[in-house]
Formats: sequence, structure tokens, C-alpha cells
Amino acid sequence: MKQHYEQIGVAMTCRGYDEYVRMFDLKEDDLQAGKVLDVASGGSSFTAEARRRGIEAFAVDPRYQQPSTEQWIAEALEEISVSTAKLAKLESSFDWSYYGSLERHRAGREASLELFASHLRTEEGKSCYFAGALPELPFASGSFSLVTCSHFLFLYAEQFGFEFHKQSILELMRVCRPGGQVRIYPLLSLKWDRFDALNELMAAIEGAGGKADRLPSQLPFMPGSTEYLRITITG
Repeated sequence: MKQHYEQIGVAMTCRGYDEYVRMFDLKEDDLQAGKVLDVASGGSSFTAEARRRGIEAFAVDPRYQQPSTEQWIAEALEEISVSTAKLAKLESSFDWSYYGSLERHRAGREASLELFASHLRTEEGKSCYFAGALPELPFASGSFSLVTCSHFLFLYAEQFGFEFHKQSILELMRVCRPGGQVRIYPLLSLKWDRFDALNELMAAIEGAGGKADRLPSQLPFMPGSTEYLRITITG
């Protein structure tokens, strides 16, 4: 039987700024072009770190609903322990060239969650973290120049089918301004398989006024996850 990462429900991602830069191959111009939105952000510190760099970044996740945030932050810390144990069983399947070791991977997740939680509790944090979930986001059309979505779409292909992915991607495009970009990573499921209807999704993107490109990611880790999807809003 083919090995894969076992997960029930949607895990809360806790990734840092440099991981985002690498997995989405982000350049300074991409980040400074206007407002940035990270979708399904979970406990990632990308928004907090981007703000430190003067980037007008925002994040949205269904978990950002007060007053339950402290509870799921605690749950996220426990989940890091659970996920580390899962990775340990599959350690030889992953590419550790970026993280160095399982222990460093865990330390990075814990540091990201701590930075995110600290920022969320600040006055600035109250203005840049929004409760919301795909396929309907609480933002006006054309609000952002760059929209990212990490480790949600495609990853949970068994839980969310083609129509959900189509409507979600069209929604990401809606909140992105003409000339802006949507970037999604990875393009594999938790079973490390390609999304069956990716070509149909690419056609739907083109039909909605987007240009879809599969481009190399700079963050090797999950087996076969070498690409991200870049959607340029052309119309």
C-alpha cells in the first residue's frame, strides 16, 4: 500500500514568512505591489512577518472568530506534536534539505504559531485578521494585488470536490484586482496525488479572465510537490 500522510479534518497550518517566499517563489515586487491576502492562514506567521517588513498584509481563516481564538491556538500547539509524530513515521519519504531535520521542522512550527498568536493579540492584529472561509470571502472585489492560499486547496481533495475547488478559486480571483495574482500551493493531495480535474479547473480559470501557469516551487518537502499554481488576473 502506498504511504501517505493521514489526516482527519483540516489541520491548522503554522508556516513562516520564508516558507511562503520559497513555496510561492515570491519576489519583493510581488509583495510590495499593493495589499496582500493570505487565505486559510491558520497559525501561520506570514502576515505578522510581512507587516514587520512594511507589507500591507491581511489574513483570513474560519478560526479567527472571537472569542474562540485562544482555544484553537492551544489546540494548534498540541496538533504540532501530533503532526510531528506522523512525520516521524514517514520521515524517509520527505525532502529535509530546507528544514534540516524533524526537530527543526517542529521548532519552526512552534515559533510561527507563537509569533502569529502574539501579533493576533495586538491592536494592529485586530485590524488584519478576518474570520471567513472559502468559497465566500468577506472582501470587496479587486481588493488585493496578491492572494495566496497554502496547504488547503488540492491538499484536501478527498474532503472537498471539484465544484468546491472551482468556486473557491473563482472567489480568490474575485478579490484579486486586474493585473494581480493568485498563488496556490501545493498541487497535490495528502495522498501525494495530482488533482484529477486540474485541467478542468485551468479551463474554468481561463474562462473567468485568468491566466493559469504551473510554475516551479522553491520549497522541496512533500514528495512530488514541485509546483505552485499562479493565476494572473487578466480581465
